[in-house]
Amino acid sequence: MIEVLLPEGAVASEAFGPDGSGTLYPEEAALIARAVEIRREEFTTVRACARRAMAALGLPPVPVLPGTRNAPQWPAGVVGSMTHCAGYRAAVLARDSDLAMIGIDAEPDRPLPEGVLESIALPSELAWARSGAGVSRVCRDRLLFSAKEAVYKTWYPLLGTELDFGEARLSFLEESLGKNDAGGFSHGSFTARILRPERGPDGRMVDEFAGRWLSDRGIIVTVITLPPIGA
Repeated sequence: MIEVLLPEGAVASEAFGPDGSGTLYPEEAALIARAVEIRREEFTTVRACARRAMAALGLPPVPVLPGTRNAPQWPAGVVGSMTHCAGYRAAVLARDSDLAMIGIDAEPDRPLPEGVLESIALPSELAWARSGAGVSRVCRDRLLFSAKEAVYKTWYPLLGTELDFGEARLSFLEESLGKNDAGGFSHGSFTARILRPERGPDGRMVDEFAGRWLSDRGIIVTVITLPPIGA
């Protein structure tokens, strides 16, 4: 599902719920020793996805431990992102010579809880999300939330600084409905304009991200990939 959103050089692995293939390294298991079962399963399965993606890059399996702000710590020379929600787990990785950064997020294609949209959306985003009723095939409020999560997952590992929901203004393009064996899917692209731009470690001013999204099988997936310098 997520692979159709990725550029060349990125590899993905996904699971639509528990797949029973995951095992944890001791240092990973220690992090969730007291977690409830659903949390343990999500944690384990998404790491199984990550290690399958490592294998696709020709890398040996290693523990995936959380760093500051829970950003995954990847092997040297690798960038990546993980996500999970009800019914879906995924990891996307690439060598840093192919991509400078990756941010992904997945959410159920259902309306946000009451009050959440107003807390994350800028006025233009709020108007767009509210105008989707009856005309859009995707829950626009949830798509907005997912895309903002993908923005943060791209921004923080790259810059190492916080970025609030209100510090990125998003705009979306919805493309025509596609058909598949499940009946259909919706997809499109989005742009995130950073309202507090910063200079990245490679010297580039980071002021905008381009992303893609897909809604299929009751899941919304958003992806941002940042090309390497000079690309």
